[in-house]
Amino acid sequence: MALVVALLTIAASTVDAKPLRGYPQRLRATATAYCQRGETKDGTPVHNGVLAADPRVLPLGSVVRLEVPDVGLAGIYTVNDTGSAVKGRIVDIFMWSCARAKRFGRRSAIVHVLMRGAPLAVSVMVRR
Repeated sequence: MALVVALLTIAASTVDAKPLRGYPQRLRATATAYCQRGETKDGTPVHNGVLAADPRVLPLGSVVRLEVPDVGLAGIYTVNDTGSAVKGRIVDIFMWSCARAKRFGRRSAIVHVLMRGAPLAVSVMVRR
């Protein structure tokens, strides 16, 4: 009998997201905006509702309600992306317009964590 061990790493998505337990459901953050086109960290094309965050704070696949009171912005976002400047309690909102993203600047935000995503590593053992 041979023992085959495979390690599968599955990227987090909202399907893999876990209910919250012992995780802050609300946090204050600094919001910025970006307009860079292309693919997000999880491999999906950028689109409305994409949020970049530090995966140590909000893992890929997390779903949040973001409020930016200064500009009356509120909505549901999915953490699909990360960024080299996105560290700690900073969230970066994707916007199609670079002019709008630049005008947005840095603002105080409230993040309500609705569902927390997490990378999932699975070990599979098959006996033959």
